[in-house]
Amino acid sequence: MMNNRDKLLALEASMNQQVIGQQELVRMLIVALLCDGHVLLEGLPGLAKTRAVRELARHIEGEFCRIQFTPDLLPSDITGSEIYQQNATREEDQFRFRPGPVFGNIILADEINRASARVQSALLEAMEERHVTVAGKTWPLPGIFMVLATQNPVDQEGTWPLPEAQLDRFLMKVIVDYPSKENEQLVMQLVRAEQQAKYQQENRAPETTSLSISQQNIAECWREIASIYVAPTVEQYIVNLVEMTRHPDQVSEAFASYISLGISPRGTLALDRCGRACAWLDGRDAVLPEDIQRIAPAVLRHRLLLSYQANADNCTPDQAISMLLSAVVA
Repeated sequence: MMNNRDKLLALEASMNQQVIGQQELVRMLIVALLCDGHVLLEGLPGLAKTRAVRELARHIEGEFCRIQFTPDLLPSDITGSEIYQQNATREEDQFRFRPGPVFGNIILADEINRASARVQSALLEAMEERHVTVAGKTWPLPGIFMVLATQNPVDQEGTWPLPEAQLDRFLMKVIVDYPSKENEQLVMQLVRAEQQAKYQQENRAPETTSLSISQQNIAECWREIASIYVAPTVEQYIVNLVEMTRHPDQVSEAFASYISLGISPRGTLALDRCGRACAWLDGRDAVLPEDIQRIAPAVLRHRLLLSYQANADNCTPDQAISMLLSAVVA
């Protein structure tokens, strides 16, 4: 019988078969699920961001909800609203709350930066506090609640940049790049086979997935990961990484000219949580510095605020993080 770790590794393997050439994306989604965190996916259209989210949700017990962010979207379209019931017999029963799509388990916030700042802020309370407030009443969200937001890095016309406060709510920011030439050929073959199966079986009952991970399985994974040991030396390494972003002059003069604002304590906690999840997935009961180094770009790239000098020198957040990792000794 498969244990919880085997089930999560099987989930990763199954997703890699359906999302070809995006192994790092799949691994970071699994890590975020194990950390009970949210993910911001950034990449050009057509790079399987939505497909990866759907594949993850397909194997997870719970409700999958997709929210297409557009300029005319309202906060109540996300959180829900109170509906007046004209035939109610009692005054307190005249208004009934109708939950919005944010009350699902796996939430796909597609093109999140195409909605106004007012709509984006509706997710702040939900992502951090795990509840929403409507008409003065607070409604708790499900125990398994994960927001997976996508955005296009090049088409910025008609978009609102995500504020730093909301970016910091995301556990990770994952950059989705083009697949290799070999993998793109495999993608073409996979989609062709799916089309053939669809046309041949369109009158049959839909097939159910053989791999299903219950919410109880995920809760058990959370408990196991919470007990993963983090040595004081590894804790000090995490703190040193974050501290150097607040005092970049201690790294180098060039690094100091590139950093405008350092990492918040939320970034420290995210490194710790993701490091424990990586160690658990690898079958270890203790975190290694290599775990921190692997997840550092995804955890830190959206939390570092670069200066105008960095933009002038074409220094990306990943390049700045590479400079940081090279300077801080584990």
